[in-house]
Amino acid sequence: MVDPAHSLFASLDEAPADPILGVAVSYKADPHPDKVDLGVGAYRTEEGKPYVFQVVRHVEQQLTNELLNLSINKEYLPIDGIPELKILTQRLLFGDCEAVNGERICSAQSISGTGALRVLANFIAIYLDTPKLIYLSKPTWTTHHRIFSSEGFSIREYPYWNTDSKTIDIHRLLSTLAIVEVIQRKQLIPFLDTAYQGFASGDLEKDAGTVRLFLQSGMEMFVAQSFAKNFGLYGERIGMVHMVCSSNSIAKVVLSNLKVVIRSMYSNPPKHGGQIVQRILSDAKLKADWQNELKNVAGRIVTMRQLLYEALIFLNTPGNWDHLQKQQGMFSFTGLSPDQCDRMTRHWHIYMLKNGRISLSGINMKNFDYVAKAIDDCVRTIPYEDSRI
Repeated sequence: MVDPAHSLFASLDEAPADPILGVAVSYKADPHPDKVDLGVGAYRTEEGKPYVFQVVRHVEQQLTNELLNLSINKEYLPIDGIPELKILTQRLLFGDCEAVNGERICSAQSISGTGALRVLANFIAIYLDTPKLIYLSKPTWTTHHRIFSSEGFSIREYPYWNTDSKTIDIHRLLSTLAIVEVIQRKQLIPFLDTAYQGFASGDLEKDAGTVRLFLQSGMEMFVAQSFAKNFGLYGERIGMVHMVCSSNSIAKVVLSNLKVVIRSMYSNPPKHGGQIVQRILSDAKLKADWQNELKNVAGRIVTMRQLLYEALIFLNTPGNWDHLQKQQGMFSFTGLSPDQCDRMTRHWHIYMLKNGRISLSGINMKNFDYVAKAIDDCVRTIPYEDSRI
């Protein structure tokens, strides 16, 4: 046996826990009966349980029956995934438009959103004659930094968040990017990561608005699309890579090179999750059932957001909490400082990120009042001026 001191790995230091997944580990290890997980990036039911869409259960049963009847199998998918899934996911995200109908969008199935980001980052690094420089919003997910830095990109940040108003800092954002117009003028390439279509408002069309705004500009662009959240298929790792090109002939060339990247990275994508999404999107009734379920899920999050806001107002909690109503989607940046977040966990057994972000799906009718009291206590015990910002 090799002496540990002379191990190939002796120079390695233990990496820090993932800031999001590490919260889940700590939560599970806590035996306290009133503990609350507000760090999870997955939807939870009113009972705090993981949720599987009923329409997904229905399709799962179909697939199981077909597998037992030997009418489907477990063979490899093509490198770029289920062929029918391309047009279905394009129409879901981009709508019924010229780019889709003219076959100007190069698409491939990916290993959820993170896999889509990695594939696109690698594709850009290898094939495109452009500066390896990317602007990421501040804040953003840590995986964005890791993925692009590992592919040799220089990373710059643009302002996104106003810590005082706890809303999007639209003036600084516009001054840096001026969104579509400046991106066109400076010949930047839009790269959009869409993981929550339907979760923000409950309306798939409305939540696709930003992507379609860029599409209408006529620019070529990259999009990473995930179905982990809006189908509840977290563990199935189903997503899509989309590249909007200037012509269908270019799109074909792009796809041929994209396949080379995928082949050397993971060969071909997982089959099961893709089959579920393909079945639902290709059947009018199943798709309608899914949309209704998604709307109900988004509606519960809106209700929890409102209840938390009203509870804080009732407690006369110091500070302005209007941002809870102005924000939308599964998450909320509460504005709590790292010290206040520490107290939320140590004293109240409420687990959340140190930047004050909470997942509203972890709040329910049984614990919203408890969470509000915890926030109230932390704000009063550790005033903002005394805490580490």
